[in-house]
Amino acid sequence: MRTYFRALLLSTCLTVSTACSASLFAQVQTMEKEADLIGVLQNGAPADKAIACKRLAIYGTGESVSELAKLLPDDSLSSWTRIALEAIPGSKPDEALRNAAKSLSGNKLIGVLNSIGVRGDVAAVDLLKSKLQDSDVQVASAAAIALGQIGNEAARKSLTQSLANAPAGARSAIAEACVLCAEKAMNDGKSDIAIAVYDQVRKADVPSQRVIEATRGAILARKEQGVPLLVENLRSPDRGLFRIALATAREMTKGDVDGALSTEIGAASPDRAALVIQALADRNGPGALPAIVKAAASGPKEVRLSALNALARVGNASSVSTLVSVAGEADADLTKGALQALAELPDQNATKEILDRLSKADDKLLPVLLAVVGVRRIEATDLITKALAKKDKATREAALKALGATVPPDRMDVLLTQVLKPSFVEDVEVARSALKTAAVRMPDREACAKQIAASIETSSLETQTALLDILAAVGGTNALQAVKNAALSSSDPLKDVSSKLLGDWMTIDAAPVLLNLATSGPADKYQGRALRGYIRIARQFAMGEPERVAMIQNALMASKQPADQKLILPILEKFSSIEMLKIAIKMAGADDLKEDATKTVLAIAKKLDGKPEVAKLLAEAGIKP
Repeated sequence: MRTYFRALLLSTCLTVSTACSASLFAQVQTMEKEADLIGVLQNGAPADKAIACKRLAIYGTGESVSELAKLLPDDSLSSWTRIALEAIPGSKPDEALRNAAKSLSGNKLIGVLNSIGVRGDVAAVDLLKSKLQDSDVQVASAAAIALGQIGNEAARKSLTQSLANAPAGARSAIAEACVLCAEKAMNDGKSDIAIAVYDQVRKADVPSQRVIEATRGAILARKEQGVPLLVENLRSPDRGLFRIALATAREMTKGDVDGALSTEIGAASPDRAALVIQALADRNGPGALPAIVKAAASGPKEVRLSALNALARVGNASSVSTLVSVAGEADADLTKGALQALAELPDQNATKEILDRLSKADDKLLPVLLAVVGVRRIEATDLITKALAKKDKATREAALKALGATVPPDRMDVLLTQVLKPSFVEDVEVARSALKTAAVRMPDREACAKQIAASIETSSLETQTALLDILAAVGGTNALQAVKNAALSSSDPLKDVSSKLLGDWMTIDAAPVLLNLATSGPADKYQGRALRGYIRIARQFAMGEPERVAMIQNALMASKQPADQKLILPILEKFSSIEMLKIAIKMAGADDLKEDATKTVLAIAKKLDGKPEVAKLLAEAGIKP
């Protein structure tokens, strides 16, 4: 209902603003003297009166009330008038609104009743009580809400007496008003009165939303005695009541709420228990953690996953044992949840606990703890390295992955050695992946790339290929030089892999290297691959037009196949300019490119329509637009 009137007010505002001249609008907006604004109310145009009402909400006193009251019956100005009357201090606005309520009807009456409620006019209670019986349900509802906003004893009694016998259409508003009265009673320290009103609404024949609102209030008003009612609603078959109980539990500061929620974890259905755990974690009271840890250790999977999620927020070092145990279970989802919780545990003492356990771990838990060290990014290179000698392949793989996630820059040689001279050949792929993971997170990529590149010449061909791939992921000047050297080598496999890597290089500094390979490298398939990589950079990377034009011209000079030259045409169209048009026209002069290039010329010309040079260039080339 109130949303409707806000929309109505906005609509009126737009109508008035449209009718208002800019100069008069600005003049009224700057008025600060009440007398001048009253003068506008008396003699101004409707649009000016509307703005004057708005200004009187700031500068008005009782002196302007009589003129404002005259506008309350006006269809276009009633809402504007009430803005001022709601804000002006003193008893005069209250009297004016009460008088208007006796004569108005329909939407204007509803608006006035709303304003009476906003002002909390105690003297209007009898008037509002009479309007509760109005045949217009919207009027009765507005009167009810106004009584709820006033919230004194007389208003409360009137509302509670009307609740049972009110027309169905007004009953929801009366119930809402009763809740408002109960909230005021609570704020005034009258909990017994609040409880009585809340309970009456809970048991009344009113919409479920009102029952839900009253249930929240009834629990909170009872303070520590509200726990049984909380539990009752946590066990209610009604999902709305269950959810309001959960929300209310988060608000409660009195009573053993943690104990009640902990009990419910075991008593509720898995889907509800999972939600109860989240409420318990949000409270994060002294009784929360033991119950959550217990839920994480065993029980329905849905409940355990919720508990693991909660431990990521509220767990501490005491949770590590349970989390490590769960991480070692066979269920992939539980393992993932436990590792995530271990990674996010906010307690820094958890790191010390994990390291202590790692140093003493048996063969069964060692892989799990290594994974934990990795996800938590704990630097423990010496402890991890010891695990590389274990016979169990899973343990060695976990150690390598942990090193990839944690090894510091000055210990990169540990991983590099496992790639160059693996202790176990079967671990080499994992070692390479770990080295790549470590390399791309190093703060000094140039130093890292230099260290890796230094090992290429003395490595096997297979290892060289792997190292080149890692260097491409690292990027930078040293990495680029190493890949370029491989591309210029006499080894066909190295040329193959390096040309592919250069073709996908993610920085523009690869362009000169690719052009060099495309123009002076061996006349083989790798030369064409380098050219296409060069063209890709011209197409995808941000640069100024002179630089892009130069790259395109270089590519045209280096290209020997029409297929490669055609790759340039989309670039010309994408970055349309007079210079690009000139290049496209030149390309259209070649027989093998004429049809495709001419289409590009016309496309560019269309984008540049209006520039005098375009028509001249097309005419000189004999191309009709």
